[in-house]
Amino acid sequence: MTSAKSDRVPPPGRNRLVFEKSPYLLQHAENPVDWYPWGEEAFAKARAEDKPIFLSIGYSTCHWCHVMEHESFEDADVAALLNDAFVCIKVDREERPDIDNIYMTVCQMMTQRGGWPLTILMTPDRKPFYSATYIPKQALMSMIPQVKQVWSNDRGQIDGFTAQIMEGLQRMSAGAAGAGLSREVVQTAYDQLSDRFDPTDGGFGTAPKFPTPHNLMFLLRYWKRTGDKKALEMVETTLERMRWGGVYDHVGFGFHRYSTDRKWFVPHFEKMLYDQAMLIMAYTEAYQATGKEEYQRTTEEIITYVLRDMTDPKGGFYSAEDADSEGEEGRFYVWTEAELRELLGEQADWVLGVFGVESGGNWQEEATRHRSGSNILYLKHDWSELARERGESEDDLRGRWETIRQRLFEIRENRIHPYKDDKILTDWNGLMIAALAKAARAFDKKEYGDAAKRAANFVVTQMKDPDGGLYHRYREGEASITSMVDDYAFLVWGLLELYETTFEIDYLKKAVYYNDYLAEHFWDDASGGYFFTSDAGETLIVRSKEVYDGAVPSGNSVAMLDLIRLSRITANTSYEERANEVGRAFQEQVSRGASAYTMMMSAVDFIEGPSFEIVIAGHAQKSDTKRMKAELDRRFIPSKVVVFRPEGGAEALVEIAPYTKSQSALGGNATAYVCRNHACDLPTTDVDKMLDLLGER
Repeated sequence: MTSAKSDRVPPPGRNRLVFEKSPYLLQHAENPVDWYPWGEEAFAKARAEDKPIFLSIGYSTCHWCHVMEHESFEDADVAALLNDAFVCIKVDREERPDIDNIYMTVCQMMTQRGGWPLTILMTPDRKPFYSATYIPKQALMSMIPQVKQVWSNDRGQIDGFTAQIMEGLQRMSAGAAGAGLSREVVQTAYDQLSDRFDPTDGGFGTAPKFPTPHNLMFLLRYWKRTGDKKALEMVETTLERMRWGGVYDHVGFGFHRYSTDRKWFVPHFEKMLYDQAMLIMAYTEAYQATGKEEYQRTTEEIITYVLRDMTDPKGGFYSAEDADSEGEEGRFYVWTEAELRELLGEQADWVLGVFGVESGGNWQEEATRHRSGSNILYLKHDWSELARERGESEDDLRGRWETIRQRLFEIRENRIHPYKDDKILTDWNGLMIAALAKAARAFDKKEYGDAAKRAANFVVTQMKDPDGGLYHRYREGEASITSMVDDYAFLVWGLLELYETTFEIDYLKKAVYYNDYLAEHFWDDASGGYFFTSDAGETLIVRSKEVYDGAVPSGNSVAMLDLIRLSRITANTSYEERANEVGRAFQEQVSRGASAYTMMMSAVDFIEGPSFEIVIAGHAQKSDTKRMKAELDRRFIPSKVVVFRPEGGAEALVEIAPYTKSQSALGGNATAYVCRNHACDLPTTDVDKMLDLLGER
């Protein structure tokens, strides 16, 4: 989908971005740069005036995007140079990840690095010839006249660059199916993560450190299958150190984007919905695996933040909160010693000691960008160690902090808040639906399931498009932008989790429907795998496929896991074959660096087994049915599917899963039918026997 609004004239002092819905684009609507949204109007102008295009891609909560805007895009002299030499286009990467994926790939090909803001120079037919990320003002002002001179006098040089880049993009997009993925590549992924693990501070590598929760979810699955204690140790150390560090918001809850240091101390302060969703899942699964209350407590705190600050009244979830407020990164979140002493009185010394507050500030190395004396709150140890150090009970310590925390939260709420990006994205909502549904099961919290249901119902009703698919973005009453692979794959994931939480058949039906829609409109018949964009979407310079499990898992990885789960739920083996085709499509790429594809490794682990298919037959409201379900819900059994066959009214389920027709409740009692890798045991009404069959006793 492209914007085409040539009949609109922006008001004085504004550019064409004023007509857009994206919060990021609207942030730039008053720039003196003559910005256009991505669309034919801009491309036509570039062709007519024979100008290259200056493409700038970012997002509303991106700190360095703000820096480049203030330095350059708000500057009249820079704007004059840009407007003279280029047609300038702004893109919100969260609205248009299809555009961002292509040009970020270009940046990585040309510079071996990436990030935002992303700057691309390209021809009017959208072929790139230069890429960079943040460009300082003086460097930008020097570059623009040079590019103008080359464009006017040496077009052949530019044509040579574009030809090389396009050849590389086409080669990357083509690919060739391999033999498929097996247990060996799963082992390789584990070995690579183990080699990079930081045993002192958790996480992988040095700095910066990103949460990457799907790495931890993969390691939990590896531990479950192999019993390797180191895998669980890597997960627990990482989750604990993140929770202690400044990357966690100890006052208002939720995680910041990433840590700039190896100790999870100094965060990049933005908060993203997808991070909250994936971390909810990782902490929930860690609780199921270990039974440790700290993981449940962290999960519930993250959810408190999401439901309080990131939830639209109609049920969907907002995208992000900015790192900056009052022109300064982190200002909303940090404290001076003087502030805390004034607010807390006799309790101040206790807080200062527990949370590492220093009179001169505890991150002085950042003083050039932050108020002198600023402190990030962090824990040096967990609460049990603090209790031992201080000779107090852990419950007393936690209770004291909770009273103080509520006071600090109330005070902090009166500060100027960071900007909230309130657009609702189908893919990120799918992740949060999955997360809340998982947590609802693990902790027996109906309100979490209800929130997931509201969001799912919002997406499938308010974001549906006329051809039966979905739109990608909703804001201010408008749903728009053709959805991409992540939208369908992540929403199917959410719907499957929601079905297992509620056993409401409509969610399973919708999961099947959107999975099949994805196959019809995104599948690559030539080489396998799912394209990033629909066959009904805008034609870009390449139709790419994404499999890298980066900040979020890739659509192909999640779709692979969706397919294997749907296959086991429905007994439709074509779904499992399609899952294997996804693995074959990316076998060569994944095998070169398996630890970069941990969500796909989780899918391979499920396929390789052992895995379980469990049908519970019974009366939904009877205590024996609820107990059987509860025993499954609280345990970490990742490679399983659970189907509920209600006594009376099972027709809708039987239509989707015909094999359940004969699986009735024996003697009217809740009955478990347990199958392991397609081989079924005798049904049982005994919960302990069911757990024995699952290897859980």
